This record gives sequence, C-alpha cells and structure tokens, in this order.
Amino acid sequence: MIEMLSGALLFSYFIAGIHFVRFWRRTSDKLFLHFAVAFWLFALNQIVASIPVVTDETAGYEYLLRVLGFIVILVAIAGKNFGARERRR
Repeated sequence: MIEMLSGALLFSYFIAGIHFVRFWRRTSDKLFLHFAVAFWLFALNQIVASIPVVTDETAGYEYLLRVLGFIVILVAIAGKNFGARERRR
C-alpha cells in the first residue's frame, strides 16, 4: 500500500512540474519555472527515498533534495517580490 501511495505522489509531483512549465511558456514568468524545478526535485526525492538500499537510516541524505526544492521555491518567491519593488521605482 505504501509503495502505491509513493508512486502516486511521485506521479503527482511530475505532473505538477509539467503544468508549471506550461504556465512558464505561456507567461515567460521565471516563478513558474522555479516551481517546476522544485516539484521535479520533489519527484526525484521520492524516487531516491523509495530505493530500499539504505546504509544508515539516521543520515537522511536523500531529503537534501526536498530541502533544495523548498530553497528554490523560497528564492523564487523572494525574487518575485523584490523584483516587483524594483520595477515600481
């Protein structure tokens, strides 16, 4: 059951990334491209986390991809907000 839910989550992340690429192509807004990259990093994290070969469970290196995805989202939001201020001046 867990494997099926893991696969569904992986597929959802991948489809969300595709939708954000479509929005980016339509609007040329880099925010959507950053979101697509972040969701694909989440999908890659799901793949890496589902590999059963784990040498040390306490290390948690596979979750660095998720952290990187959230950093990409935060940088994109900050860039969008600070870029809007610069354009108003």
